Amino acid sequence: MADRYLSFTATAPGRFLTARLGLPQPAALSRWTAERPSLEGHLLHLTAGGPSGLDLAPVLARTGLPTATETAGTTTGSTGGSTTGSTGPAAVVLDATGVRDVDTLAEVHAALHPVVRSVAASGRVVVLGAPLDTRDHHQAAVQQALEGFVRSLGKEIGRGRTVNLVRLSDASAAESTLRFLLSPKSAYVSGQVIGVGAAEGPDGPVDWTLPLAGRTALVTGAARGIGEAVAETLARDGAHVVVLDVPQAAEDARRVAARLGGSALTLDITAADAGERIAAELPDGLDVLIHNAGITRDRRLVNMPAERWSSVLDVNLASVLRTTDALLAKGALRTGGRIVATASIAGLAGNAGQTNYGASKAGVAGLVRSLAPRALAEHGVTVNAVAPGFIETKMTAAVPLFIREAGRRMNSLAQGGLPVDVAETTAWLAHPASGSVNGQVVRVCGQSLLGA
Repeated sequence: MADRYLSFTATAPGRFLTARLGLPQPAALSRWTAERPSLEGHLLHLTAGGPSGLDLAPVLARTGLPTATETAGTTTGSTGGSTTGSTGPAAVVLDATGVRDVDTLAEVHAALHPVVRSVAASGRVVVLGAPLDTRDHHQAAVQQALEGFVRSLGKEIGRGRTVNLVRLSDASAAESTLRFLLSPKSAYVSGQVIGVGAAEGPDGPVDWTLPLAGRTALVTGAARGIGEAVAETLARDGAHVVVLDVPQAAEDARRVAARLGGSALTLDITAADAGERIAAELPDGLDVLIHNAGITRDRRLVNMPAERWSSVLDVNLASVLRTTDALLAKGALRTGGRIVATASIAGLAGNAGQTNYGASKAGVAGLVRSLAPRALAEHGVTVNAVAPGFIETKMTAAVPLFIREAGRRMNSLAQGGLPVDVAETTAWLAHPASGSVNGQVVRVCGQSLLGA
């Protein structure tokens, strides 16, 4: 269903009326297309806290945005070219990994205060932080302070711009993450703190145009909605996609698979032998496993029969646990594989009428955080999750008007996301160069005002 309020605020009368009434004024987001694959403008690289030792220049150069440093009156490109200072940056990267005390934390303000207003609409601000040093409580305090700073800036920056924090110690390990966050693909990801570990490089060179070429990806619940968008995006990136859904959706699954040049697999993901059947259908193994299938059976706990509880927990959590265990035990996920599960902000912040759904999605987050280090050590496989917020689907279109409008506006971008926003985030986590991103739960919610 079209967001008529968003369209109205794009008109002159809409801007005037909403400004007078103090209502949200969402900006139309710029998302990835083949014709416009990158942000338009330059990237401003700033530093706070002194030199960090990170070799960022070559990584930032490969994002496709010309990198510049700002001086009085002009913006000078790293290759020697210059533009007038009136042209705002499309993105700002602030390296704050060297911030170790309250005095150097002030340099974060000094660096961003003069430029944040000039960042282009739908632009990006990425702050780079260091891992917390448990031996130095001053460093840990000010590096933790960056989280509050980033989340607060994300709620005030407006105009479709996003702000995120990446914790890293190796610039090369963060290349896929920086490419994602500094591109239109991350349009609905804001206010997030993403940890990047030690470099876990892919085997061989990376084809950034078709990163999943030659790889097989299985997406559960892929016959429609968010799952279909995930399947489309992974196919765009070169994967052979196996579209898995329940037998009742067999016709839709075959349609999607045929359109994407993939294959369809119909089975009940809650069956005790679902993992074994998947492994049997894919004897050559999998590279990417996307747990997207999920259901809701909303009702307040006092009115919720046991069946509504158990059905949601079985589909959303138990099947994920069983299937993952079975596929790992059988070695069905190849070394360098990726598991991406679907959590939800309902599991992170809670939601009235969804104790069953919230429990199941919080369980997914717990699975990710516990399994991720062992899966990487024992199988060479990363485990992460996406946590969608209000996403425009047929299901949310059926929500009563006022609840739907509240869901759309209660985030820093003041609008609902699209299935492709979840799909792009999933594709980043599934990328062969994302091996250093492990055990993360990334919200795709426009920085929802529910929870952190």
